[in-house]
Amino acid sequence: MSPAVPPSAAAPTDQGPLDWRSLVGWLREDGVIAAAEAERTVARCASAHSAQHPLQRLSVVGMARAEDGHVLDAETLTQWLAGRCGLAYLRIDPLKVDVGKVADVMSAAYAERHKVLPVQVSPTEVVVATAEPFIRDWVPEVERQTRKSVRLVLASPVAITRYTAEFFALAKSVRAANKGGGSGGFGSFEQLVELGKANKQLDANDQGVVQVVDWLWQYAFDQRASDIHLEPRREQGVIRFRIDGVLHPVYQMPMGVMNAMIARIKLLGRMDVVEKRRPQDGRIKTLRPGVGAVKGDEVEMRLSTLPTAFGEKMVMRIFDPEATVKDLSALGFSAHDAQRWEALTQRPHGIVLVTGPTGSGKTTTLYATLKRLATEEVNVSTVEDPIEMIEPAFNQTQVQTHLDLDFAQGLRALMRQDPDIIMVGEIRDLPTAEMAVQAALTGHLVFTTLHTNDAPSAVMRLMELGIPPYLINATVLGVLAQRLVRTLCPACRAREDDATASASRAALTELVKPWQVSGGYRPYQPVGCVDCRMTGYRGRMGLYELLVVTEAFKDKVSREPRLDALRRQAVVDGMRPLRLAGAARVAEGLTTLDEVLASTPPVY
Repeated sequence: MSPAVPPSAAAPTDQGPLDWRSLVGWLREDGVIAAAEAERTVARCASAHSAQHPLQRLSVVGMARAEDGHVLDAETLTQWLAGRCGLAYLRIDPLKVDVGKVADVMSAAYAERHKVLPVQVSPTEVVVATAEPFIRDWVPEVERQTRKSVRLVLASPVAITRYTAEFFALAKSVRAANKGGGSGGFGSFEQLVELGKANKQLDANDQGVVQVVDWLWQYAFDQRASDIHLEPRREQGVIRFRIDGVLHPVYQMPMGVMNAMIARIKLLGRMDVVEKRRPQDGRIKTLRPGVGAVKGDEVEMRLSTLPTAFGEKMVMRIFDPEATVKDLSALGFSAHDAQRWEALTQRPHGIVLVTGPTGSGKTTTLYATLKRLATEEVNVSTVEDPIEMIEPAFNQTQVQTHLDLDFAQGLRALMRQDPDIIMVGEIRDLPTAEMAVQAALTGHLVFTTLHTNDAPSAVMRLMELGIPPYLINATVLGVLAQRLVRTLCPACRAREDDATASASRAALTELVKPWQVSGGYRPYQPVGCVDCRMTGYRGRMGLYELLVVTEAFKDKVSREPRLDALRRQAVVDGMRPLRLAGAARVAEGLTTLDEVLASTPPVY
């Protein structure tokens, strides 16, 4: 895009509403579009929807940028206009907006009438987003009412329309829910729940709680959150989303409203609403917001509550319905490890271990693998605690310790169910390990997890539990250790200059000694943009080290069962350490050295 025209070249501030014909002329003047494209745009816009905002009207006709031929969308046009008008451009991020404060600046009707939206409030200033930069007659009135100065920013008219409705509806719902509880908050919600169970009409205030919960889920889906945390505090309840492994504060609300929200979610998850003194688990299925008449995808959430000092805390884990259909390359497997993992999963019997800390993606790897193996000719059965995601292709069993159904008992029962492939959620004790070994010896392929720092340590853990070396050699086929690292945002990552790249390559070479990173080296660094919320990272990928048990490794297990000896033999047999896998991803420009250092153990 060509450089923006300085503010002095822009139209006067008393010009009034934007006009699409004037915008086309300015785009041509600034060299953003060619003369021929301007003529085509005028012809196409003449028949477009007249009620649309001019920027939106121009975005739907598909103007081609003169510089590279890319289509100019509403956000790009808004960014160009901001530069021409001398205003800052803002892409509204709902996670960065304190909805409670901005809704106090003006009413929803006032915001809709003037097509503006407050987005930030400080002790001395109100930042207001507008899509009409030359209409400012409302500014003195807002400054007089708030006793703060107003700073204008330009935002997309589509975003302003959407978030005006959402922000003010949310604030209204929170106020309604809080008002329903009087000075004690929404403490009477349990009685409302009982009325609901009896199929009686709930009072109007309960509708506010319903709307807040619906908003919460919609925002979580939109923001790619993996977990939703509802956390009680002394004064206010806090809502946080975990996005790409990092928690982000979203909203603060009165404790009465948060208690009502938790009670409603517990009711939907078929949990005991009244019981708040002990932890509980539940599940909910809901739909993502659809587009038009098309329904959104079904989303499953696992619920967990825990009593804390200030009340009941709830965490909702969101399971992506596409997580179980990813192929190995999408999970982050290198070609070297993907081929060896495929060979392991095709073995007729034995134990395959997946190891790593909590939250390292073990379940996703196992589900993706089992999904591919679960054909109509194969019986895949699992014992899990809890069942992470309901998968129709599997026969899934939930551990229930209060009924004496633990992993060992569940696995013993599965052995009588004619299984071909068994997945045990986790080996935690000797009885479970012994049953897994027994299942492998009797002709079943067993997948299970352990919590160890690397792949060779899993073999030592089995020995520590009490499994003799000869049974490990007879049953264990391989061990996959993994970690998750954040990937660089493709929209804003920046190529390192020659000096920085040379220094980072030297640091990377030193880090992976005695290994070497072969091939090209294309390092990038995080920058930060609106797409990644200024973090520089968007999404996560897996790092893997795969130990395949060979005859030489079995000999080490029998004769020299020491961790350092097992590590050396695994490397000789083709295992590549986790940090080396991370270094390869840094060289490819997918992540950064800091991410790899924070998530992987040293090489050996």
